[in-house]
Amino acid sequence: MTEEIVANNFIHEIIDEDLKSGKHTEVVTRFPPEPNGYLHIGHAKSICLNFGTAIKYNGRCNMRFDDTNPEKEEVEYVDSILEDIRWLGFDWGENLFFASDYFDRMYGYAVELIEKGLAYACRLTPEEFKGCRGIPTEPGKDSPFRDTTPEENLKIFENMKAGVYNDGEYVIRAKIDMASPNLHMRDPAIYRIKKADHHRTGDKWCIYPMYDFAHCIEDAIEGITHSICTLEFEVHRPLYDWILDNISIECHPRQYEFARLNLNYTVMSKRKLLQLIEEKYVNGWDDPRMPTVAGLRRRGYTAASIREFCKRIGVTKFESMSDIALLEHCVREELNVTSDRYMGVLDPIKVVIENYPENQEEILIGTNNPMDEKSATREIPFSRELYVERNDYMENPPNKFHRLGKPGKEVRLRYAYFIAFKEAIKDEDGNVIELRCTYDPETKGGNAPDERKVRGTIQWVSAKHAYDAEMRLYDRLFDCETPDINKDGKTFIDHLYKDSLKTLTAKVEPAAQKLGKTARIQFERTGYFYVDHIDSTENAPVFNQIVPLRSSWK
Repeated sequence: MTEEIVANNFIHEIIDEDLKSGKHTEVVTRFPPEPNGYLHIGHAKSICLNFGTAIKYNGRCNMRFDDTNPEKEEVEYVDSILEDIRWLGFDWGENLFFASDYFDRMYGYAVELIEKGLAYACRLTPEEFKGCRGIPTEPGKDSPFRDTTPEENLKIFENMKAGVYNDGEYVIRAKIDMASPNLHMRDPAIYRIKKADHHRTGDKWCIYPMYDFAHCIEDAIEGITHSICTLEFEVHRPLYDWILDNISIECHPRQYEFARLNLNYTVMSKRKLLQLIEEKYVNGWDDPRMPTVAGLRRRGYTAASIREFCKRIGVTKFESMSDIALLEHCVREELNVTSDRYMGVLDPIKVVIENYPENQEEILIGTNNPMDEKSATREIPFSRELYVERNDYMENPPNKFHRLGKPGKEVRLRYAYFIAFKEAIKDEDGNVIELRCTYDPETKGGNAPDERKVRGTIQWVSAKHAYDAEMRLYDRLFDCETPDINKDGKTFIDHLYKDSLKTLTAKVEPAAQKLGKTARIQFERTGYFYVDHIDSTENAPVFNQIVPLRSSWK
């Protein structure tokens, strides 16, 4: 990719000044996910920022996994993350790294801090640890193990590494300041015991570095110039700097924080997303209702529209709520230009054209993409019996209803003829089951040679030639803008929208039956659809609604 992905932002202003002053001669960023779940739209913002910044300044962006918590990490998550980033349009080249690549060096740096008297082995229980830490307005209490000699601490650390102790029996804590107003500086844990196999190192280690200890060392080893992370890590920055200041490492990157993406009608906690999966509210990480990159891809969102959304919301230091309608708008904006048009009837009612010969058929020509001057065309079969949308008929239509319902009033069939409504046929219960109309053979192609006014145009399919297609209509997963916020004792689960998925069988023109997997099209007057790349089979596409033609949400 060569395009600039990220709009101007305060981080780029900092980088411009760093390059101008000579502080840096190149720009090196990194995207450092933990492989404990699938990426979501919030990660997409960080991906676009980190990789996009490297592209803008002809630098590089390292792809690095912070795999320091083996109990929650899986190879499946590693593979999915790499797939999602490639799909979004970015490439790390040879710059693929893992925190586990540096475990030996991290262990050595922890030994160095212990030898300097800047770290110690602590045997407090988690409850005692929390109690001694205190609150921001009052100093904490020293651990009774704080003044243990470096020699004894080193011996304990070696025994931790050798598997002598149980999980949680000891941690290594940095020796900083128990009176600091920043709780993260009150002797934080930097190493803990976890007797769990690692997806890359197996059983080599039974101790693992804490994220805060590992992350800054990874940045320094890789020569990161601008360590860009979300705003919640701002209070961690003093610890980031303290660790690098007190170990023998040449590079000292600078951390910069930006506001994370908050999106209405959405939750983006990995823990909550996993809960939705485990409790069967959705069908996996790639469920098209999920805010995961895999879910958005399966729904039919394009990588370009997601990148455009991330560009438009910008990069600031102020927390705000982004509107999911903007994301949907970016999708529509792209698909309006790029998608071919077809006709499909989601809620069909039969129309019989009484004056059209019973055994006659003909082929009409439709333009695939009216937004493209060089668009291809397709053949559309026409016959005496058609299907139209049920809501294109109204028994007692108001004056501004320009479709079927008023006897004698004409509507235009897309690419076909003018038809005039005659009568509705009802069953014994009074339900309308069929519409009777007549057509004007002089209006072939949907044209009016005598320039009479016909204000309504409707889509249709030939009943004889249409095929049945599964349509999945997706909506927002939650029924309120902020499902994460507890109100009246309700949790985010209580705000799940009951109609987030509707499945129906539609009547579709035959040309759409031949669409290959991953095709994105517009069913005219209905919305944009994607041929599901998992459930579709040859000649039996399953259509996921990406977005309707216009938002119905306020």
